[in-house]
Amino acid sequence: MSEAVAAPLARSASRYTRVAIAFHWTLAIALIGLLATGVLMTTEGVPNRFDIYPWHKSFGIAVLFLSFARLYWRLRHRPPPLPADTPAWQKTVSHTTHWLFYILMIGMPLLGWAMVSASPLPIPTVLFDLIPWPHLPLPKGEAEVTFWKTTHEIGGKLFFALLLLHIGAALKHQFVDKDGLLSRMGLGRAA
Repeated sequence: MSEAVAAPLARSASRYTRVAIAFHWTLAIALIGLLATGVLMTTEGVPNRFDIYPWHKSFGIAVLFLSFARLYWRLRHRPPPLPADTPAWQKTVSHTTHWLFYILMIGMPLLGWAMVSASPLPIPTVLFDLIPWPHLPLPKGEAEVTFWKTTHEIGGKLFFALLLLHIGAALKHQFVDKDGLLSRMGLGRAA
């Protein structure tokens, strides 16, 4: 096979599938939105902040389902391998960060759902103002709400830290290493 033909084949084999790319960017936008609305709705003085709660819950449950779908896809479709010259520690950090993302993308909505379910206040959850959503059968009380709320907040901070690490690593690969790694997820140019 000629080099001219082999190079595009190698480049396309090193990209994620269109489905994986669609999952990545859809979830990225939704998750950043959830982080932003989570901060806004819990900040005193934000006008109409209580109007944000139903939308935060709605998108949280949507992210839960999308995350399960993405995980199912990921388990059935291997991601492209990292370049052979990637240092072992970077491969370890990359794989660990991605699996922590999966844990948090599924765990955070479940923690939020538990927090709402433990509330002694009879506030119904209606997703997107259309779909009544059940509460989990959990003990109700202020102590329980505090536990789930604290756990949810810690998860949010960990998620934000992972997000910064992920974005920082992508930018490093694109602009410092100039290895075209960002093109695997549909952005930038291949090296």
